[in-house]
This record gives sequence, C-alpha cells and structure tokens, in this order.
Amino acid sequence: MAKKVVATLKQAGGAKYAKVIRAIKTPGGAYSFREEMVSEAEVKNTLAK
Repeated sequence: MAKKVVATLKQAGGAKYAKVIRAIKTPGGAYSFREEMVSEAEVKNTLAK
C-alpha cells in the first residue's frame, strides 16, 4: 500500500515531497517515531519544531 501512495505523489508536474521521521520522547521515557510527508520546501521548518 505504501508503494501506491508514494507513486501517486510522484506524478509529473507535481510538488516534490520528502518523508520526515522524528523521534519523540514519551513521558514514560520511551521513544516513539512520528512520520510525516511534507514538501521539500518545508523540511527545515518541520524539523525546527
């Protein structure tokens, strides 16, 4: 299913996207990972949060 989603995001003439994966520490001390698809222009802004 993931391949199908990525294939539709890479159509000709469309915006370029990047997958951002961030590690977030939970209150219990464990780490969880959050994945987002953002445009390449917004990658730095997303990681700065």
